[in-house]
Amino acid sequence: MPSTLSRTPDPVSWDAFLTRQRFRPFLQSWTMGEVYRDIGQEPLRLEVRDGNEVTGICFAHVVNARRGRHLSVPYGPVTESPEALRLMLRELQQAGREKGCAFVRLSPFWFPASPLLEEVKAEKGRAAPLHLLAEHLWYLPLQYPDTWDTFVSDAPPERRSEDELFAKMRSTARNLIRRAEREGVTVARSLSPIDDLPLFLKLHEETRKRHGFTPYSTDFFRAQVSQFAPKGDVSLYLAHYNGEVIAASIHMHFGGETSYHHGASTQKYKNIPASYLLQWTAVTEALARGDRVYNFWGISPEGVTRHPFAGVRTFKTAFGGRLLELAHCTDIPLSKKYLVTLGIEMIRKWRRGF
Repeated sequence: MPSTLSRTPDPVSWDAFLTRQRFRPFLQSWTMGEVYRDIGQEPLRLEVRDGNEVTGICFAHVVNARRGRHLSVPYGPVTESPEALRLMLRELQQAGREKGCAFVRLSPFWFPASPLLEEVKAEKGRAAPLHLLAEHLWYLPLQYPDTWDTFVSDAPPERRSEDELFAKMRSTARNLIRRAEREGVTVARSLSPIDDLPLFLKLHEETRKRHGFTPYSTDFFRAQVSQFAPKGDVSLYLAHYNGEVIAASIHMHFGGETSYHHGASTQKYKNIPASYLLQWTAVTEALARGDRVYNFWGISPEGVTRHPFAGVRTFKTAFGGRLLELAHCTDIPLSKKYLVTLGIEMIRKWRRGF
């Protein structure tokens, strides 16, 4: 029986399939599609089945960027089946044309040598000028075996201990965590992340101005927290000092993985290492939850000093862990308008130091 594709999948079977995979990016979860729906971007969801068995899923959304309208696929498609991938790639192109897109942009959570990339090339896929999402991830395995390194689905996990994780940190990180505690910094997970989100947004705006990056919109932050909070799948951590919130972060939880997704801090107390204690608190709580992976998200490539993520590399790697390199972002052009995007992004790539 040939595989079949549907644009109207079931949410329960969708997330059940995703949580059985080696990599389980929350950006491909059902809830993430609802986040984009809340900000006015109708989610496109594709599901492939072989009989009654789900063999692939893909969430995408339209991006109305000045550089070119396109269909974006964040950390997807999710599949190990070449046949399922072929069906989804062709449907993505059809949907992209229906929605007036110039190209489809894929940022798959695959290894750089994944054989699935040949299927993308067969659909005239080409390397994108810029990345869509982080492609060099720093993560901390919280269990043995490390399932991001060696996937053994039926192996009984062994949880690592706080003492072991703390001992394997860089000594400077251990010292800064202890110093933050001595200085009187306290870190707590918000009991009401929706109500406390303005505390994060204020710091995030200060951080954006300081570093000059393009931020997510306030509507996006609100939609993300509002959609994930009722399920207990988001944590907002607040670091207090002298009666003020001086650092904050948003962490996503899905499929036994915690992802450090957004962070912010103030310059007012720049010499107080609150962010180190905040991250350590989030790590220990992920460990207590029984999570298998703590994903620090993106860092700069090894040895590349002129890179926007070079500064955070020092911070994130101080906690110990491993590097996961992902396949580079790929574009599938749908019209000649893609050439405009290509030119604009080549210039942006050079200016931004990527």
